[in-house]
Amino acid sequence: MKKKYLIILTYLILLFNTNLSSNEENKILKIGLIAPLTGEFAELGNSLLYSSQLALDEIGDENVFIVPRDAGHNDKEKLNNAIQDIKSQGIKIILGPLNNDDFKEVKKFNDLVFISPSNISPKFTDNVISIGVSLESQLISLINFIKKEKRNKTVIMFPKNQYTSLIEQKLKEMNLTNIRTFKYNPNPQVLTGEIETLTNYSQRKNNLKLRKKMFEDKDDEQSSKELERLEQLYTLGDVNFDSVIIIDFGNNLKSVLTSLVYTDVNQDKVLFTTVNQWFDESIFYENTIKNIYYPSVNYKEFRRYNKNYYERFKKYPNEITILTYDALGLIYYAWKKNGYLNSINDFSFKNKIKGKIGTFSFKDKKVFQELEIYKTEKNKFIKY
Repeated sequence: MKKKYLIILTYLILLFNTNLSSNEENKILKIGLIAPLTGEFAELGNSLLYSSQLALDEIGDENVFIVPRDAGHNDKEKLNNAIQDIKSQGIKIILGPLNNDDFKEVKKFNDLVFISPSNISPKFTDNVISIGVSLESQLISLINFIKKEKRNKTVIMFPKNQYTSLIEQKLKEMNLTNIRTFKYNPNPQVLTGEIETLTNYSQRKNNLKLRKKMFEDKDDEQSSKELERLEQLYTLGDVNFDSVIIIDFGNNLKSVLTSLVYTDVNQDKVLFTTVNQWFDESIFYENTIKNIYYPSVNYKEFRRYNKNYYERFKKYPNEITILTYDALGLIYYAWKKNGYLNSINDFSFKNKIKGKIGTFSFKDKKVFQELEIYKTEKNKFIKY
């Protein structure tokens, strides 16, 4: 199986490099691709390579070629060599790097343009354009959704980890109003106590206890009915927010949701939302939550992309590869529109661009995605 996989990969690389010596009479677009094609992250790198091939197939223009080079992972020397090799072929635009930590390195090549799937910042940064699903795009979609639902007391929750300061900086830059923030310890043993404080759980628990005492010694029917109703409750009183945005993933997200339910946050009164989960089906098994909403790429296009990828390569892609797929389409659009690609300014579009993941808008040298809101309901992802 491994031998067969290597044969397929070799074929693709050869295919990418065939006919790269252009006929001067034909205008050719050559796009570099830097990715970890060997080593620990080779599977991801090769998935990007396959994704590029799918994009080329759909574009269907024989004058467009991809020139892939192995950039390794956290290997400055290999990264620089890959870029130099691509540059020596007269290529002006490169897909990558994956990691925003490499941005500092690629900025040295200020005569090249890099289109990265990173989601750290929507800003055009020197010679780098990030087209990942940025936190800014996600928060804008969520806040618009929350406003439509007529909620006005929102808490944005996020963990204390290596990304805390980055999230805080982005929230500050967005200048959000009527929004509170709540930082929590991702350790489940500490988390529950912190959520109890956020939800004023002890006071609400005590409110119920005192309220029940008022009716326990009374014999009239009305008091009996009220006591019976109170016995069905765990706390008494509402929390001081009506919506939450949880910036977390996987088991950490599930721990936060479980803690909110444990502290008796009324799901009929509080809107539960989170950030893009790439349609992670494991969230279906978080049975304590009725509905959770989040912004995401177009689900039908995402499924269609996965299906086409599997039919072609007999394996499923890493979700980030759909960004590279869209990036290649974006580059082709810019090339056809301008007739050339020389600098980052050639990607300053006035009009919106529709891609597989959604609609891009370019304004003030920033990239934003117009994301759709989905909810989980009965083990399905439903567009809201």
